[in-house]
Amino acid sequence: MRVPLSWLREYVDLPATETGRDVQAKLISVGLEVETVEQLGDDLKGPLVVGKVLTIEELEGFKKPIRFCTVDVGQANGTGEPQEIVCGARNFAVGDKVVVVLPGAVLPGDFAIAARKTYGKTSHGMICSGDELGMGDDGSHGIIVLPPEHEVGTDAIELLQLVDEVLDIAVTPDRGYALSIRGVARETATAYGLPLRDPALLDVPQPNAFGYPVQVSDPMGCDRFTARTVTGLDPDARSPLWLTRRLQKAGMRPISLAVDITNYVMLELGQPLHAYDRSRVQGPIGVRRAEQGEKLTTLDGAKRTLDAEDLVITDDRGPIGLAGVMGGANTEIDDTEGTTTEVVVEAAHFDALSISRTARRHKLASEASKRFERGVDPQAASAAAQRTVDLLVLLAGGTADAGVTEVIAPSAPHTITIPADHPDKVAGVAYGRETVVRRLQQVGCDVYGQDELIVTVPSWRPDLTDPNDLAEEVIRLEGYENLPSTLPKPPAGRGLTDRQRLHRRIGRALAGAGYVEAPNYPFIGEHVFDQFGLAADDPNRKVVKLVNPLSDEEPALRTTLLPGLLGALRRNDGRGSHDLALFETGLVFHPREELKIAVRLPVDRRPTDEEIASLTEALPVQPRHAAVVLAGAREQAGWWGKGRPSDWADAVEAARVLAREAGTELVVRGGQYGPWHPGRCAELAVVVEGVEQVIGYAGELHPGVLKTLGLPARTSAMELDLDVLELASSGVPKGPKISTFPVATQDVALVVDVAVPHAGVEAALREGAGELLESIRLFDVYENAAQLGEGKKSLAYALRFRAADRTLTVDEASAARDAAVSLAAELTGAVLRG
Repeated sequence: MRVPLSWLREYVDLPATETGRDVQAKLISVGLEVETVEQLGDDLKGPLVVGKVLTIEELEGFKKPIRFCTVDVGQANGTGEPQEIVCGARNFAVGDKVVVVLPGAVLPGDFAIAARKTYGKTSHGMICSGDELGMGDDGSHGIIVLPPEHEVGTDAIELLQLVDEVLDIAVTPDRGYALSIRGVARETATAYGLPLRDPALLDVPQPNAFGYPVQVSDPMGCDRFTARTVTGLDPDARSPLWLTRRLQKAGMRPISLAVDITNYVMLELGQPLHAYDRSRVQGPIGVRRAEQGEKLTTLDGAKRTLDAEDLVITDDRGPIGLAGVMGGANTEIDDTEGTTTEVVVEAAHFDALSISRTARRHKLASEASKRFERGVDPQAASAAAQRTVDLLVLLAGGTADAGVTEVIAPSAPHTITIPADHPDKVAGVAYGRETVVRRLQQVGCDVYGQDELIVTVPSWRPDLTDPNDLAEEVIRLEGYENLPSTLPKPPAGRGLTDRQRLHRRIGRALAGAGYVEAPNYPFIGEHVFDQFGLAADDPNRKVVKLVNPLSDEEPALRTTLLPGLLGALRRNDGRGSHDLALFETGLVFHPREELKIAVRLPVDRRPTDEEIASLTEALPVQPRHAAVVLAGAREQAGWWGKGRPSDWADAVEAARVLAREAGTELVVRGGQYGPWHPGRCAELAVVVEGVEQVIGYAGELHPGVLKTLGLPARTSAMELDLDVLELASSGVPKGPKISTFPVATQDVALVVDVAVPHAGVEAALREGAGELLESIRLFDVYENAAQLGEGKKSLAYALRFRAADRTLTVDEASAARDAAVSLAAELTGAVLRG
């Protein structure tokens, strides 16, 4: 919100010495975010005067039209003689009043003006456009042509209000009232302790039966609708300079008198308005929900297909406007032909949530929707309509009809009960009842009671809903800088939980293994499940959808970490980083079978265990997952060797790293799921309380998935459930005891069927070898039908045996090896090779 200081002074008698910087500091102290103070005309120096064009001579022989003009500037040039000026613009004629800058002046941008010879003539100054004076966009893109009543030689700097200070305020969603001069003036008056001249305090006629007919069929979406009619408007009337300049300073472009007046009143009072050409409205004005698929062409020329939740303004033909967002093209005031002589002024109050969703649905943010979705004062509608009518009568020569239409849905003011010492407890400062009451009254509240205050919230503050909101108002007006700086005194903690320690160990282990952490937003679009090739009944397809998502393309919470990680990998690969290893640990979200409403926890005490449990039951199930993705080289090539590309085995090894950190055995076997290649996918499982549970998958992604997602060839990935891994954990891993006795190594090569997984053979060998087995490692896989037989493969293992209290003999090591081979033969059909 841009607020000219000159406009603000109309409603608050600020000291003459107060600058924009001073006001900025005061407003920041009461909680408004004043980002900048723009100094308009700070680098402008006169003489800049009103001139009258006497003659125009068209100069020939140049690539563009050039005019040699004589302009009467009165005594501003010191001689009274006509000023000779060369100008290329063509939107003015002889007899027009224009703005002339004379030699010796300086225009914005440190552009000094002097007499100079150009196009064969000497130009003593310039005829100015709005852009050259730093006035902003006035819609004309040419020379400023002034109304004829202005005297020649008048100082144009004062006439055009070129010198001013403009405060640029970033209005937060809870302070919609600050999107108006009225709201900012109220905060300024409070900050300075000065009275406010409220521009909304107008004499408004009572509604009667003679106003323009209005039918509101959705009182929940529109609880107030005021309509006024003005006739006999001069179609040639134009917005006066003071009006256009205030709009420009506030960042709006002047369009036509009627539209400029509605925009001006909206900036002044914060109430969006709309003016309809009465001759183009057919029948009563209505307010209702749109029918699915209805069409409307809005003022921006776009033809829009309406949704059944959209609130629309209608006449007998159908929709003529998108309520609270933008009007329709079929009833707009036609400024080009100048035929509008009667207007119907609409000042309504619409449901904030409905307007917000409509604006987002149609990607149509407007000045009106920006205010309605933050909350507009419903009591200001009648005053805004009256103010608009008054300006139309004053500036366009119109006549206000006696009819006044007001459709109002019954409602009661919002009241809040609050202990008088509640702000004291929140802030830790003894304000006292008198201070609390005074500050709440400055906000606009009506306050009654002694120890227990009954506070009636003002209509322009819909954000004040509970005692803590009122406490915040007291604290901010008393000054955040006055809050004492005290260090908290928390009770002694018990350190990290086992779960937190596990998560930290996992992060460190993956980072140590060469992975880079890449956290992502927890939002996804459901189309990603089709890209991953998930089955129609896959549990991961059941998502928790957000009511108010940040992006319409990602309206749901993730059920897997892979979409975000693969997106990060794709972006990095597209920017030239081709050797990638990324990881993420984070929550995924699954909806509960039974939907429950979350309870609102108290803030004046610690919630009970039952209340916390009730809140938890209303939340989605949120297990923590870990995932990695790899592409490109896993080991770089160089003078030390050829290097190695990443593959499915690296993804499986990442899972084993996590299992080792959890101190549990990971079962790895062939599997098939979703985006993974069916022949290069490992199913990951752990044993929890004697029951084996699948916790994830690892391997190379399917080529079709890689092509669909635009990922590098041979991209691999792993994802598993950390919560289940923790349940299988044996606790914090303990350091191994180092034996002083030597190790005995025995190698075995076993022939098994091709379908027998290595994990099964290894498990059998480990069980059969007994306590003396220290480690086992698969070091060779060999397949040769001629030597081994059809459908057979050879698995070679290195077995390391060691005793903690003695040196093993050859016979002991051999006996342990034979026992291992015997059990493997029994369980897997393995045969000792050779």
